[in-house]
Amino acid sequence: MSLAIAKSSVGPKRRATIEKAGALLKQMRETAGLTAQELGRAINLRDASLLEQAESGRIVLPFEIILRLAAVLGRRDPVAFVMKLTRSYNPELWKALEDLGVGRLVAHAGREREFVNIYRSSDEARRLTDEQFARVLAFVAAAFELALTLVREVNGRRSRDTQ
Repeated sequence: MSLAIAKSSVGPKRRATIEKAGALLKQMRETAGLTAQELGRAINLRDASLLEQAESGRIVLPFEIILRLAAVLGRRDPVAFVMKLTRSYNPELWKALEDLGVGRLVAHAGREREFVNIYRSSDEARRLTDEQFARVLAFVAAAFELALTLVREVNGRRSRDTQ
């Protein structure tokens, strides 16, 4: 997508959302310890002022640039990075992806990552033997199934209460 399209004007309704996305982009860049110029070079951008304009909420970033940024700023979770910025900068594209079911894939991947992070956050869990891990995993599976049963029961009560 050309810079001219990226600079196209946006209505006042989207201005706040774009400014918020720009602030998020700036925060992520600063957290990474990069200047806009350094980030521009890292993603092979000819004109880093595009990033500065995006950070200030003056322009909408093209999807192709968001993908490049994900490789640098979203290394730990590139899908979530792309999702956040695309929702803000290009809601029409995000809606099309949602209609195709991509949003559910992203949600599922995020949920799986949260499960994995529970394991990763425990040094003790990483020291378990295979047998110990199998027992813990069986317990977690049973607890998860119990939690799902409780959710179904609560939802069943709610639906009966609204009828």
